Amino acid sequence: VFERAGMAEVRTYINSGNVVFSTDSPKTTQLARTLESAIEDAFGFSVRVLVRDALGMKTMLDALPPTWSNDESAKCDVILLGEEVDSPKILEQFTIKPEIDDVRYVPGAVFWRVDRANITRSGLLKLVGTELYAQTTVRNCNTVRKLAGMVQ
Repeated sequence: VFERAGMAEVRTYINSGNVVFSTDSPKTTQLARTLESAIEDAFGFSVRVLVRDALGMKTMLDALPPTWSNDESAKCDVILLGEEVDSPKILEQFTIKPEIDDVRYVPGAVFWRVDRANITRSGLLKLVGTELYAQTTVRNCNTVRKLAGMVQ
């Protein structure tokens, strides 16, 4: 579908809903709409597409604390933001429990880390199902690191 839509060097990463590709199109918003239409035409249902360019992925990766991991001791997610909600003020819309949640905004994303022992008490759980949630997509930090490496 991405190749038919004009993308080159198309690769996917596991079954994560992520596609890495190259294109000459500099406009990510327009590109996202093109890909949404291509997916809907091919499969008959709509899917929200968020596009990040190589520089945006590198900036995000550089800002992600290297000690943060998604493993048996901690859960670390990267909440990728749609353009309409991408602002440092986005943090005002989250339920953040400072004694449990470590949350940081970077352009294009919010990083969220919580110890596994506290996950059921985390404010992150209140995001799921909200209107804001529909304007984001969430990937664990390990997936984001892998994708950033694929893009570079």
